[in-house]
Amino acid sequence: METILLKNIEIPDLDSIDVYMGQGGYGALEKTFALPPEEVISMVEESGLRGRGGGGFPAGTKWKFLPKDRERKIYLICNADEGEPGTFKDRQIMQYNPHQLIEGMAVTAYAIGAHFGFIYIRGEYDWIAKILVQALEDAEAKGFVGDNILDSGYSFQIDVFRGAGSYVCGEETALMESLEGRAGRPRLKPPFPALSGLYGEPTLIHNVVTLACIPFIIKNGPDAFRAIGKPRSYGTRVFGVSGHVNKPGAFECPLGISLKSLIYEFAGGIKGNKGLKAVIPGGISSPILLADEIDLEMDFESLAAVGSMLGTGGVIVIDEDASIPLIAQKAAKFYAHESCGQCTPCREGLNMIKILMDRIVMEQGSSNDLEMVMRLCRYMRGSTLCPMGDAAAMSIGTMIRKFRGEFEELIHD
Repeated sequence: METILLKNIEIPDLDSIDVYMGQGGYGALEKTFALPPEEVISMVEESGLRGRGGGGFPAGTKWKFLPKDRERKIYLICNADEGEPGTFKDRQIMQYNPHQLIEGMAVTAYAIGAHFGFIYIRGEYDWIAKILVQALEDAEAKGFVGDNILDSGYSFQIDVFRGAGSYVCGEETALMESLEGRAGRPRLKPPFPALSGLYGEPTLIHNVVTLACIPFIIKNGPDAFRAIGKPRSYGTRVFGVSGHVNKPGAFECPLGISLKSLIYEFAGGIKGNKGLKAVIPGGISSPILLADEIDLEMDFESLAAVGSMLGTGGVIVIDEDASIPLIAQKAAKFYAHESCGQCTPCREGLNMIKILMDRIVMEQGSSNDLEMVMRLCRYMRGSTLCPMGDAAAMSIGTMIRKFRGEFEELIHD
């Protein structure tokens, strides 16, 4: 099976620049400087690479939104604020193969005309931040980042910025607010980051995994990338499988692999030979799937067709003995705690949902409480500045809709 992101990850000391270079590392960057920036952008666009952070927007198209005026200062930001519960794809690359991310950023920077870049990493990943800092120092010493990269006359600096542990800072405009030294709260859009982003300048923001795909595309060509996966969902994806499985872990598979195969072949099936109750396919924000809905392909369109989403690729497996109301309560507590408080529907709605879910799980709730949760979920959708309100509403609302009987068993009017 062709791998792009976790290839060679089992090699000891792959985070060392010498070991990375021994595996052909930074070859894509050397090839890049022999090409005009427009051709690099075209290669990424032709590859069909879609953002791996959850949205799935075509990367090449996103690059083309940036102004063509190369006199303007352009920023490149790597969003490494991996805060979605059930998600651990980015850390695999940053911890074990940081130079692949750095190379992807350097290639991208050359293509879009950026001379300054940031890796915005969640504060809880402090040990990984230190790995990245060391990798950047080594890359600069070898001439792969910094001034006059590979004697090309092109310069690109990267700083590692530690966040303060805010889930909302995974949203790109909140991330930029945090980078500028303010509280991480989403901005009103438009203007969009491509025109007015960090410090009011054009800014491109990509997830770790998206940027880590770039060296493969440049080195092997867009057709090699399109040969993996399926139409409209090209390439591979790192799926982090956790929950009630025998072998939890991060597995790189072509987009389009079946969810059933991920659970029963890669993750070794349900722990204790128990039955499967449900699966959350893309991090806690993606709507839950029933056990009889897992015979589907893991790609953007297939999951959207069943009312869920690929999200961050965090597959959470739930066995037959687990309590869905308890999971919904934990989700409500998480979202209420992580709300930045800027939008009234999110701030007040999530806190009220948490209170009601606590009441229901403690068997002190009523049917009216359950209806109120569903009503709040409907009101929150589409009424907040960032997708957090929508994510919480879809996640909790779907749990209640699909497992209503479990919630009603806890209610004694």
